[in-house]
Amino acid sequence: MSKRAFDKIAEGLNEAIGIARGEREAAKFHIPAEINVKAIRQRLHLSQDDFAYEYGFSANQIRDWEQGRSRPLGALRLYLLMISHDPEAVLAMLRQAGVREAA
Repeated sequence: MSKRAFDKIAEGLNEAIGIARGEREAAKFHIPAEINVKAIRQRLHLSQDDFAYEYGFSANQIRDWEQGRSRPLGALRLYLLMISHDPEAVLAMLRQAGVREAA
């Protein structure tokens, strides 16, 4: 991951912390109502179980989303968009935060 990409991600995380603390005004995001989880997962060449493991979901969540029994809400859709846009950067952030081991 480039330093520029990391800096942008860190800036976003700092903004989120400021919003959570009430120190900043929340930005308006356009998050699509529907996210094609299966397309994201298949583009990454991951099984449902592997996708769930890599990004911290349960395998049942992935199956339910892909089979239309439920759909990701709010921040989960945003997280899935981030994974879709830059999966390696998301994994790097998870490792840096200590919630995911290095591969």
